[in-house]
Amino acid sequence: MANQYDAIVVGAGHNGLTAGCYLARAGLKTLIVEKNDWIGGAAVSRELHPGWTYSNCSYVCSLLRPEVARDLDLGRHGLQVTPYEGGLSFMENGDYFGYYADHDALRREIKRHSPRDADAYDRFSRFVLQQCRFIRPLLLRSPPDPVRMRPRDIQELLYLLKRFHDMGPRQMADTLRFYTASVADFLDEFFECEILKAHLAGSGIIGTGLGVYSPGTAYVLLHHYMGEVDGSIGAWGFSRGGMGGVSQSLASAFKEAGGEIRAGNGIEKFLCREGEVIGVALDNGDEITAKTVVSNMDVRRTFLNHVEDGTLSDDFVKAVKRFKIRGSSAKLNIALDGMPDFPSLPKGTILTQGDMHASQSLDELEQAYDEWKAGRWSKDPYFDMLIPSLIDPTLAAPGKHMMTVFVQYAPYELANGESWDGPNRDAMAESVISKIAKYSPNFRDLIVHKEVRSPWDIEREVGLTEGNIFQGELTFDQLLFNRPVPGYAQYRSPIKGLYMCGSSTHPGGGVMAAPGANAAREILSDLGRGQRAA
Repeated sequence: MANQYDAIVVGAGHNGLTAGCYLARAGLKTLIVEKNDWIGGAAVSRELHPGWTYSNCSYVCSLLRPEVARDLDLGRHGLQVTPYEGGLSFMENGDYFGYYADHDALRREIKRHSPRDADAYDRFSRFVLQQCRFIRPLLLRSPPDPVRMRPRDIQELLYLLKRFHDMGPRQMADTLRFYTASVADFLDEFFECEILKAHLAGSGIIGTGLGVYSPGTAYVLLHHYMGEVDGSIGAWGFSRGGMGGVSQSLASAFKEAGGEIRAGNGIEKFLCREGEVIGVALDNGDEITAKTVVSNMDVRRTFLNHVEDGTLSDDFVKAVKRFKIRGSSAKLNIALDGMPDFPSLPKGTILTQGDMHASQSLDELEQAYDEWKAGRWSKDPYFDMLIPSLIDPTLAAPGKHMMTVFVQYAPYELANGESWDGPNRDAMAESVISKIAKYSPNFRDLIVHKEVRSPWDIEREVGLTEGNIFQGELTFDQLLFNRPVPGYAQYRSPIKGLYMCGSSTHPGGGVMAAPGANAAREILSDLGRGQRAA
């Protein structure tokens, strides 16, 4: 009986934990199994050097749906997110561009670089906000399935069409063009200032195997703007204690509801009989039974790695293989002996409390992408650098600091079959450190310890295929009812009782918790324990 449950969730990432919370709260005896000795998946905090806590993979918080946080009472379980108030891009001429959270301060800063673009930024912000208003209500709804066209699918299609129609003719046309546009073309419609465009364009390529001139990257920018902190749309912040704070609060809520977590052993395969799931077999030989199994893994790992051959149709397997999951990102976590000096910035500026970049133009970003296409890491990379210990003192000792650096581009497979182990990983890290050191003369001397993670490292530890942080590209052809496979976009699978709750499903990646909440709602509906409508 100890190995019999009502539901098993495979993977203790934040979406798996979220789904587990809702299932356990509905009265299901629920188990979450996790291959690592720790929980959190990509939303994890770990002390890999004494005295410093790293947010190893995900590193900032905004996309977490407030509806889920309120529903699960995550604040009572320890979640605390503190917004940061700015960001910046260093300039090679010794100047800087400051991206202030305060609107008036930001207008003054933009006007300093381009008087024309100050007004253009207001038009840009209005357009992006309109797009956020259109898509945000869809995040916690299951997408319609045009393949099946059941009454609920017709109802959801009509809901989607009504929201689209309510925009008006011009906005409808602009929206269709926006969803298929490149982030470079989108920004060129508003701005003339290169450093402003370069600063904003990073949101269109982070975690994506595309360049700034690639169609579809304008939507990726929107994906990063649709979150909020304390009701401020588009704001970003730090989870106290690192991003593991999100996962720990979810785990606390799950355990309070009676759920059980078993860490340290991953899944070997899903156990199936006559087209139905009956449980899981773990890599230590244990078999655990349940009539409901939920995979928090990406769609490829779920069906290509852990389902026995012959269980699925050839057409479904081909569709899964076509789902694009490409590794393009690396990560550095750095323990610093003190605060780096940035001579080009005003003393005591709040800008260093946010995200810092050093890319000068759209063309520079595209050249970095060109190197990725050739199987090389970018020698002049785009980076998203933050020092969260400036806001969260729990991450380092007094006077010390923790820096996290997200890097584009780094390919999963290097040219000529080379390995990421050893010299290549070190050389990639050096390209990032050298670029930072151009703007901080004492930076290199402050490094006490660093963790360097290539896409291969991220896949090996976290289980993200090719290290793709979104569990699949966020392009228009992989959204809504196409995510991950047409006909199976509502968290179900061809195997009865086997569900998906990871970021390969609608609405996609980031520490959002929406896929986990949506999947749980569909599962409980199938079990007769909840309503299907969002």
